[in-house]
Amino acid sequence: MALEGIKQKMLALNVKTEEAEAKNEELAAKVKTLEQENLAKEQEITSLSHRNQLLEAEVEKLEGHVKEAKIGMNDSAQAATQNESLQRRLQLLEDEAEESDKTLRETNEKLRQTDIKAGHYERKVQALEESRDQWETKYEEMSKKYAEANKALEDFRREIEGL
Repeated sequence: MALEGIKQKMLALNVKTEEAEAKNEELAAKVKTLEQENLAKEQEITSLSHRNQLLEAEVEKLEGHVKEAKIGMNDSAQAATQNESLQRRLQLLEDEAEESDKTLRETNEKLRQTDIKAGHYERKVQALEESRDQWETKYEEMSKKYAEANKALEDFRREIEGL
């Protein structure tokens, strides 16, 4: 009767160990996914930073053109039209640069959130691994106790048979 209870406890411990391992694998997969997302976000940040630098260089170039246009401008309609065109283009590029900066800030925030989530899941994985290790230790202890109980039962049985 007690032997049956021990067997049931050992089976329950095996089931819990398997569940903990499955949860551990699931969380490890989530961590890997978050790390991949993190890498993608970092690549997006790099791309946006490069694009922002190019746009800023273009803005500086256009600002130089605007200054040259102002200096060399005379009363002709052609110079005025060119200046307006450059001003519009400059405004569009500045707007695009501002939008790129906004996107970069948003991406940085998403990256920060992803890092936080990754850290959270890493801690969960660690806790589950510790829990699994504890269950394995308990399982080993119960196995030893079971073996000792079987040995004691066998010794007792031999002693009774000897009487």
